[in-house]
Amino acid sequence: MSKELWKPGNMLYPVPAVMVTVGDGKDISNIVTIAWTGTINSDPAMVSISVRKSRYSHELLCKNGEFVINLISKELTYAMDYCGVKSGRDIDKFAETKLTKGEAKTVSVPIIVESPVNIECKVTQVLELGSHDMFLAEVTAVQVDDKYLDEKGKFDLDKANLVAYSHGQYYTLGENIGSFGYSVRKQ
Repeated sequence: MSKELWKPGNMLYPVPAVMVTVGDGKDISNIVTIAWTGTINSDPAMVSISVRKSRYSHELLCKNGEFVINLISKELTYAMDYCGVKSGRDIDKFAETKLTKGEAKTVSVPIIVESPVNIECKVTQVLELGSHDMFLAEVTAVQVDDKYLDEKGKFDLDKANLVAYSHGQYYTLGENIGSFGYSVRKQ
């Protein structure tokens, strides 16, 4: 086997592609497309998002300290891409994409109603890292569209048709090839 050495870079792909809603807690709201997000703790439930300092949404995050991670289905991919290439300084992304603002239960920014899962978050810490700041946040509520729940109330990932991002491309998730612990489970 032969390996080629590359310069340091972010090669941890695929990653979730999400739309994050932010705002000033009053009249202003915006949508930013984020691919650098993840789970960082389970108790309490915590997540992170990394946002470029020059982005309009960065300014709103610093002012309000709240956001919602809205997971993306295949049907929302066009809107997600649009929100990633247009600035909320110039346009109302909700109006332009025809996405519906919904009420969050624990934060002062809207959810995206069309999203299968909305994760409400309050910032606990900001890490200045260079090109981006990482916003660490506690999850304060999760809203799930009931059309994605199976008969036992479990979230059906296949029905949601979630999207991932890898090297400039969007992908839907593929087939299920196993479950946690399958490698040691007795047959």
